[in-house]
Amino acid sequence: MLKSDKYPHPLSQANAAQFNNDEGGLNLGHVGAALRRRAFLIAGVTGVVATGAVMNAKNDPPVYQGKFDILTKPVTGESQVVSNVPQTISSQEQIGSPETSKQVQTTIQVLQSPGVLVPVLEKLQAKYPELRMDDPDLPEFKRKQIAFEAFTRNLSIVSAKQDILEVQYTHPNEALVRDVLNLVSKAYLDYSLKERQEDVNQAINFVTKQKAPLEERVKLWQGRLQRLRQREEFVDPQQKAQQISGYISALTQQRLDNRVQYEQMVAKNQDLQRELVQQPTDRVGNSILSENARYQKILDQVQELDIQIKKDSAIFTDEGLMNRGRLPEKRANLVQMLQQEEQRVLRDFQSRISELAARDRALETKITNLNKYIENLATVSREYDNIQRELQVASEGLNQFLTKQQALQIEIAQRQQPWKLLNPSPVEVKPEAFKVDAFSESAKTSLALGGMLGLLLGVGAALVVDKLSNVFYTSKELKETTRLPLLGVVPLRKELGALQPQAVQQASRTSFFEVFRSLYTNILLLGSDSPIRSLVISSAGQGDGKSTVSIQLAQAAAAMGQRVLLVDANLRCPTLHNRVGLMNIQGLTDVISQDLDWTNVIERSPLENNLYVLSAGPIPPDSVRLLASQKMQDLMDELHAAFDLVIYDTPPVVGFADAYLLAANTNGMVLVAGLGKIKRSVLQQALEEIQISGTPILGMVANKSKDATPSTYSYYQQYYRQSMSAETIDVDDEVEETTPTTFSSLRKIKRG
Repeated sequence: MLKSDKYPHPLSQANAAQFNNDEGGLNLGHVGAALRRRAFLIAGVTGVVATGAVMNAKNDPPVYQGKFDILTKPVTGESQVVSNVPQTISSQEQIGSPETSKQVQTTIQVLQSPGVLVPVLEKLQAKYPELRMDDPDLPEFKRKQIAFEAFTRNLSIVSAKQDILEVQYTHPNEALVRDVLNLVSKAYLDYSLKERQEDVNQAINFVTKQKAPLEERVKLWQGRLQRLRQREEFVDPQQKAQQISGYISALTQQRLDNRVQYEQMVAKNQDLQRELVQQPTDRVGNSILSENARYQKILDQVQELDIQIKKDSAIFTDEGLMNRGRLPEKRANLVQMLQQEEQRVLRDFQSRISELAARDRALETKITNLNKYIENLATVSREYDNIQRELQVASEGLNQFLTKQQALQIEIAQRQQPWKLLNPSPVEVKPEAFKVDAFSESAKTSLALGGMLGLLLGVGAALVVDKLSNVFYTSKELKETTRLPLLGVVPLRKELGALQPQAVQQASRTSFFEVFRSLYTNILLLGSDSPIRSLVISSAGQGDGKSTVSIQLAQAAAAMGQRVLLVDANLRCPTLHNRVGLMNIQGLTDVISQDLDWTNVIERSPLENNLYVLSAGPIPPDSVRLLASQKMQDLMDELHAAFDLVIYDTPPVVGFADAYLLAANTNGMVLVAGLGKIKRSVLQQALEEIQISGTPILGMVANKSKDATPSTYSYYQQYYRQSMSAETIDVDDEVEETTPTTFSSLRKIKRG
């Protein structure tokens, strides 16, 4: 259906004006979403303003506070190693996770324990008697306990950043603050050195045990790769496939040339046989035999004797003729030689015809064998890729452990503290090295007021920046602005993957697939009078996820019983074959340019039995010329007749004409918009170009949505949670059973 009036273009000047004119009134939902997106900006402005207020505040009589930052590593050497090995569970822990927070709290509790701080306090009490508790009415242990608690109340340890602890001490005596920080920092460094000596040895033993099985895995996969290359006699299957394809093209051209020679020889042989029926004197001058110099020479002699005999017959009697050199007998001998030469020429033609026929059969056999080899090479290539992937994973793991083993061996030989002060040591530098700040009540008041003012300024700046970004963030904004039918909203996959329980993850994957079933249902409902058999999926720009939507939509339609063909019409940068796990040896370019049979080029997708894929093939020098050719239109007509649904994945519409050329011969175009990325100006330009070209547009798909989980997701997730609490079920079977029977009825009516 060419630019059917059934799907009119919904964009008008009034709709286009929505890009530049916002609706009146305050939309609290949009404001809240903007503030969430710009939370870092708000926090930054608030912090800057609050800091400025504190700097300008007048200080009350100071209470000195000193601090230093200390860079820590994981508490044990073994955890240092394991945390960087990708195969281990600890490498997958997120910073700030409950497990990491517990480790930090444990470290802080150890650093504040009496075992670490009591020696420091005893040294300070000798110089500062005010730190002692001299009440004679209390027992000795009680006096020490009260003194320790009073000392630790002014000492605080917080986790400022990852692997960084901030130690603070507050006291009216500035000299005491400096001495406390000096002794405490030294005590913490000594503690880290003592702990490391024991733990690094444990880490080395751990790495040695883990390295042995990885070495065996690397040897195993290297051996398999070597045997595969020796068996198939190649280094790289992709390169081998290109060589074989070139050889097939050369043999095909040779066979075409041989066929031309064969047909020419057969035609000449037929002409020769017709000539041999005639008398030599009756044959035309441009006969086949006239090209034979020997035959022509004998024929000339026969003609000369005929002339001589006629001359003599006019003068002599028959008896005189017999006595005049026996010319008739000589003529008979020449005629016999002439006939023998004719038979020799005929046998020569037949021999050459037989040779050309034999060469044609030999070329056909070679081409057939090479095509079978190409088919088998796809399986071998898959095996080669699997071996390469496993070998790479094993090699990376082994390299990780080898690197850590060497690092630990170097570390065990060193005597430096594993922890490091980020501030210069007070023993080696001036007393101002430790940062001592004075705080007062006025500073705290200024901090509160500055924080409130900074928060207001940050909110205003966030709203202005969000307005100037000119980007669509929600599907609601997209629908209200474009006024186009919103066929579906595809969520961002990481939003679904954040759910922890396995049953809920399975429900999320199933509900994600239901999005595309719903999308296909909406597309079917558009063609209630005339079914939609073909469509083009494109986007305004790069990175909107149109290829992902094409694959998932095709898979959903195939799972619902439709015979679907997915065509990679992005001849400029084809990537569809990689996403569905197929090779790109031959494709759409070869079908159009080389007149190949498309039934021999399409491949069944491993994702779904009813899904077939026509890859792009080699990148042509001019893709627009191929897509605009009559061969492409004829091919599209054949594909639309052979499949229930044909989906074309094309380049973006802005700046390229490929999508328009294909959409003109389909039921229409589906435009994919990547939320959080696509700008309003780009989408406006795309819709204006679509309107100018007259391309029928079916609707839009909002991709990468970060909105709250749609009702469909909530239904399926709640359904699976309730089901899994009662009994174990198969998610795929459950979804299949809950699929409406409408599509089965449609297929029966269509194929009945």
